[in-house]
Amino acid sequence: MGKVVFLYRSLAYRNAAADMLRKARKLPRGAERSAARRYARALRDLARTEAWLEGRLAEEALPQRQSRMVASG
Repeated sequence: MGKVVFLYRSLAYRNAAADMLRKARKLPRGAERSAARRYARALRDLARTEAWLEGRLAEEALPQRQSRMVASG
């Protein structure tokens, strides 16, 4: 269930970024357009970061082999 929620959230961020970029393209060049493009880039980066974090959490949940340290001497 967690992966489904993550997928919808990730798609929502990507769709919001695409919508914001479309709006920015319609604006005349200037500060408002630049701000909208920065906001769209931030949303896209957030979607990528969450995808990376989700992958990291999934890997950490897997059982890891325990290593033993052998003292030589």
